[in-house]
Amino acid sequence: MSEANDLTGGVVVGEPGGPTDGAARGGPEAPGDRPGAGRRRAAKGREGLEPPLRHRIITASLLTVAALYFLTPVYWLVVSSTKSSSDLFGTFGFWFHDPHPLDYLHRVLTYDDGVYVRWFANSLMYAGVGALAATLLSAAAGYALAKYRFPGREGIFNVILAGVLIPGTALALPLYLLFSEIGLANTYWAVLIPSVVSPFGVYLCRIYAAAAVPDSLLEAARIDGAGEARIFSTLGLRLMTPALVTVFLFQFVHIWNNFFLPLVMLSDSDLYPIQLGLTSWQGYADRQPELYQYTVGGAFLSVLPLMVLMGVLQRYWRTGLTEGSVKA
Repeated sequence: MSEANDLTGGVVVGEPGGPTDGAARGGPEAPGDRPGAGRRRAAKGREGLEPPLRHRIITASLLTVAALYFLTPVYWLVVSSTKSSSDLFGTFGFWFHDPHPLDYLHRVLTYDDGVYVRWFANSLMYAGVGALAATLLSAAAGYALAKYRFPGREGIFNVILAGVLIPGTALALPLYLLFSEIGLANTYWAVLIPSVVSPFGVYLCRIYAAAAVPDSLLEAARIDGAGEARIFSTLGLRLMTPALVTVFLFQFVHIWNNFFLPLVMLSDSDLYPIQLGLTSWQGYADRQPELYQYTVGGAFLSVLPLMVLMGVLQRYWRTGLTEGSVKA
């Protein structure tokens, strides 16, 4: 040790403050190192953490193909919404031809005394109210199944899981017969009430609540005198925000794109959602060719709320909400 101290002037090599300490960490170069040696060593360390170049190329290629697959129909809608009905069939589908987007979209919104605006409002009401109610119901059910112990808990959860496996089309006819008996067929309630039930939402909320809501935090709130309703509303809902956003988005998209249930339940065109209304336009397009263009323009407008909703709510997908809330 004395010889090492003599060689380095009383400082041990490699220890904090030693001449190679900074270089070993990729910091300032030690005396005698070539210029940039520390930075080169740090760069090599970072390169070791990155995947091989061929893996990155394959991943980027697959993501590009997937993006093109999903965005191509949207691009076709954007281009087609600027064309007349004759240009839809007489020009190249993936490029513009004498575009008049505002004129054609105005015709869509004003056709038949603005019935499309009414369909749009109906879809917003069905999807917005239904998704919000389904999210709150799923949150309460999932939280209760995750944090409370009571007889039959696992049996109830298994029944809910079975509901995930049943397709909605199989339930449409029994629901119609039931709602006809109680006088709710061909009303807003006939679409809203089935929309507030989301077995997948209950499943997701239970799994997330079990992992994201610590029991020790709930016990601390109970010791402080908080009631169960207050604990759920102030702690449970906030800690489950990422799961609730996911349930809301999934349910909103499901209700917005739902076609079969409104088709079975509704006969009044004023109650139609967008999807059912556009189908009725397409059915008359053989006799009124301009309805082809109106149907395409209406389909383009129908995807805009989903794009906006995804862009606005994606920032709420975050984790680590409970970090620091409970002592280790």
